[in-house]
Amino acid sequence: MKSERILVIGANGQIGSVLVEYLRGIYGDNQVIASDLRVNSEKPDYFEVLDATDGRALSVIVKRHSITQIYHLAAILSAKGEQDPLNTWQINMQTYFNVLEAGRENGVKKIFYPSSIAVFGAHVQDTADQFSYLDPSTVYGISKAAGENWSNYYFSRYGMDIRSLRYPGIISYQSMPGGGTTDYAVDIYHKAVKGELFECFLEEDTTLPMIYMSDALDATVRLMEAPAEKISVRTGYNLAGMSFSPKEIFESIRKIIPGFEISYKPDYRQAIAESWPKHINDSEARADWGWRPAYSLDKMTEEMILELRKKYEIVRS
Repeated sequence: MKSERILVIGANGQIGSVLVEYLRGIYGDNQVIASDLRVNSEKPDYFEVLDATDGRALSVIVKRHSITQIYHLAAILSAKGEQDPLNTWQINMQTYFNVLEAGRENGVKKIFYPSSIAVFGAHVQDTADQFSYLDPSTVYGISKAAGENWSNYYFSRYGMDIRSLRYPGIISYQSMPGGGTTDYAVDIYHKAVKGELFECFLEEDTTLPMIYMSDALDATVRLMEAPAEKISVRTGYNLAGMSFSPKEIFESIRKIIPGFEISYKPDYRQAIAESWPKHINDSEARADWGWRPAYSLDKMTEEMILELRKKYEIVRS
């Protein structure tokens, strides 16, 4: 086992709830401290109740556990964030400032900051390159772009080792999403496995970048374990898994569940989706630290349906 002492903030969320166990498999249970607003863990001895807007409480936890790495996953996501923009900005930015300062004051060796494809906007019509212009259309995207710049600032000013990925939409069977525009690509599998009609809030041909959770976890740890001299991007690395539309994921599911049905009822999230690129160029991640996705759409669909059938105890007839 490795000697790092890791704090995961936002451990009850879509990524955090899976990442905690992934990290514990690498570093050991007692080396990874989960934290969130309320306890939701099978290992409460390694869980801290934390409101990340409280910088003093965060610093106390960092000191208590001699934390060497922080994974900061707490945030209000794109679709939910538009319901209360000022609160979203306040929470997303204040929690990150607290992490940066706790890390600086306590000598934390590495910080992981999750960015998002939401940092891109209308100026990127099809494919987003690493250094494409950022003009986000949501407060979530604005906060992520600002966080990237603060990460670079703390690296340049204080020499702090902060690393970041611009996640596409993340799809997993382990946890439900938390209010993002790409949420449909998780919910659709649940509806398919349960034999229910799926009503999609995006138009059928709306192509967006996505990634399977297994690939997202692999990329995150690969980035964090890469030698510092290999890290050339100190804002946020572009990360690509696959790109598809609701129609394409529907057709992938129908290969396994022929009777599955879908309808389309676009809502306010359609405009958000249309402001994002369809594809991500992640050449820098591939060149710097060897990133390669393992999952295609059909491979992901097979695993999602298999695991969700287990979850719902559905036996294939």
